[in-house]
Amino acid sequence: MKVLVFSSLYPNAQQPSHGIFVENRLRQLLAFAPEIEARVIAPVPWFPSRNARFGDYAKYAAVDAREIRHGIAIRHPRYPVIPKIGMQITPWLMYRAVRGEVRRVRDEGFDFDLIDAHYFYPDGVAAMRLAEEFQRPFTVTGRGTDLNLIPRYPGPRRRIVEVTQRASHMITVAAALKGYLRDMGADEDRVTVLRNGVDLTFFQPSNEREPQRRNLKFSDRPTLLSVGHLIERKGHHLVIEAMRELPAMDLVIAGDGPEESALRQLVEDWRLGDRVRFAGRLSQERLREHYQTADCLVLASSREGWANVLLESMACGTPVVATPVDGTPEVVADPAAGRLTGDRTAAAIVSAVNSLFSQLPERAATRAYAERFSWDDTSRGQLEIFRAATASGR
Repeated sequence: MKVLVFSSLYPNAQQPSHGIFVENRLRQLLAFAPEIEARVIAPVPWFPSRNARFGDYAKYAAVDAREIRHGIAIRHPRYPVIPKIGMQITPWLMYRAVRGEVRRVRDEGFDFDLIDAHYFYPDGVAAMRLAEEFQRPFTVTGRGTDLNLIPRYPGPRRRIVEVTQRASHMITVAAALKGYLRDMGADEDRVTVLRNGVDLTFFQPSNEREPQRRNLKFSDRPTLLSVGHLIERKGHHLVIEAMRELPAMDLVIAGDGPEESALRQLVEDWRLGDRVRFAGRLSQERLREHYQTADCLVLASSREGWANVLLESMACGTPVVATPVDGTPEVVADPAAGRLTGDRTAAAIVSAVNSLFSQLPERAATRAYAERFSWDDTSRGQLEIFRAATASGR
């Protein structure tokens, strides 16, 4: 079986963590099912300059047209992004920009049987058009914002509904996201929940926590960790605010983004500089060390499809505190995993952190809980869906 993976959420040499959950799922599937061959079309926005002052757009400009990651061949065609009006026409622009590349993939000998798209909008809409042009079935996976936010806009919602009607099958990473599709009229029998797993070999507890604490410059106080892009949705500002009522603890924030200056100002205004530290964007290896060393991960998001950082932390033996949004209650479903907050406020975070530390689970118990989330069931489910889609004919 030859599968063409289509996603603008896919890592590249310039952005190695961008959409890494899509790459991880594909790698796990290929290891589980050697009969599958895969190629990746991962379009990136066109931008004219590589000057670092343009931030992420400059990184897009520096992405190579082709690369190989973990033995998988990836192509990065460019598509135009038009400010303000782009949301409505991006699926069309994406489709027009990549169709030639898809044709070249086929003409070079990879006559794919299936298109596997990630993110319903705009990627799923573009994949729908590609599937029609190349007369192949397509599947699409919903991952979060594409189902819990974008359908609030009438135009994109209509296109998403069309995707639900024409896809061979749909996948969501959490049951809560399947509910959004059901509310849009999707046939529930054509939607399967396949949650993300966690790499239990890579993310695992450390026997060197004390040396790591010194190397990472952690204090002797219990240390909380907040991980994610520095944007409002991730709630770092709420975790910083909570630190005012958690005087015996420290906080390390891992990530970068447009809110960094405002977050640093909060730390200064509330005189928390001796207990709150910014670690910046971390490699996967460095992030693993932080998971292993911290005493608790706090995730204060306003929206999450399936937050991979929760399972990564748990796999390293570190329990979590998280806001009860979308798929998160499906991840944090046992005292060994951690605590859910009552709501998304600093006060609720303080209460949940205090509750967790009053009965802190053994790190081995947290790790054992994470072991329930291996990738095998997800890969098995994917394989069954792909077989059924290709068996139905081109």
